[in-house]
Amino acid sequence: MRIALLTYSTKPRGSVIHTLELANALHHAGHSVCIYALDKDGQGFGRSLDCSYQLVPASVAPQSIDQLIQQRINEFVNFLDQHLQTVCHEVFHAQDCISANALAILRQREKIPYFIRTVHHIEEYQSVYLQQCQERSIHEPDLCLCVSDYWQQQLAHQYQIQAPRVINGVDPDRFTATPSHRDSSLKQQLGITGNPVFFTVGGIEPRKNTLQLVKAFAQVRYALPHAQLVIAGGATLFDYQAYREQFFQQVKELGVEPAIVLPGVIADEDLPALYRCADSFVFPSVKEGWGLVVLEAIASGLPTILSHQAPFTEFLASEQTFWVDPSDADAIAQAMLKSVQPDLAQACIQKSHSVIETYSWKASATMHLDHYQQFIHARNPLSDSMA
Repeated sequence: MRIALLTYSTKPRGSVIHTLELANALHHAGHSVCIYALDKDGQGFGRSLDCSYQLVPASVAPQSIDQLIQQRINEFVNFLDQHLQTVCHEVFHAQDCISANALAILRQREKIPYFIRTVHHIEEYQSVYLQQCQERSIHEPDLCLCVSDYWQQQLAHQYQIQAPRVINGVDPDRFTATPSHRDSSLKQQLGITGNPVFFTVGGIEPRKNTLQLVKAFAQVRYALPHAQLVIAGGATLFDYQAYREQFFQQVKELGVEPAIVLPGVIADEDLPALYRCADSFVFPSVKEGWGLVVLEAIASGLPTILSHQAPFTEFLASEQTFWVDPSDADAIAQAMLKSVQPDLAQACIQKSHSVIETYSWKASATMHLDHYQQFIHARNPLSDSMA
């Protein structure tokens, strides 16, 4: 099959990583795959890919978030309008709101016959324009897929859309507990000297519940005065400046500023080592599509602390993680302390590792191919079956 996968960024956010890993898995299954990605800084993905890709130039963004989204959609449309004159794809698959809106415009112009979208999660936007973009990106696709039971139910309830479920995966060869020479040098480079080290990914933003996490960490420091908290990531389209200012003010008031490490967006080749620099992965997020970083942490040999809610409860049982109420800083703190007790940590690590065997990108690619073929056959029952 000839498959086009579209993603709104080259930065390592969840849906972007999903796109890259799925593309590689589809490529290794013998299919022709091309990724189209908005590239705002001209630096690409920061990793090598086995499949082909096209970087879509993205200009300096305007201050208004509405104008920014409109510009990004148009950049996708203009690039693809020209590029599709020389290439032919059977499947056009958007992984986000921006690329789905672009494909909807191209279909309206009869440049493409149909398109598919994976809904990773549904946001609640204050902006009327953004909300309308999201509505179009869900209603307009000829087929919607989703990555969890929870979002499958939400799509049925909120939009009356029956979206088949596909899975996420993890690369156990890339994310492993086996030490490498990079681990110690990365610790030194980032100033990771704590004992123990708590790690989270996603940056400082409301849905990552960063303020509650810091409150919990301040309590942990009373019992473990040498503990550190590493908060990696942060690349996003949205401006959480007010929340970030509240975070830094809280860090100062709680007196934990010296114990917080903020390395920003981590180079792709360094992320596996960064997991191994930690003793525990803490992720009290209040909204996730799935949580790829959870699988990465488990594959890296870390105990995990997670919000006791979907989608995490769909793939982990009570003995495989430390569940917490994300609104309760005391509960998060207690779980953090338990997660670094050797016996409890080792039990959690051993019991959770079986999850890695279930969620592979190869299995995800197989599911996607089945849905592609069923969709195309339903539209054209006389079409040849595709290998």
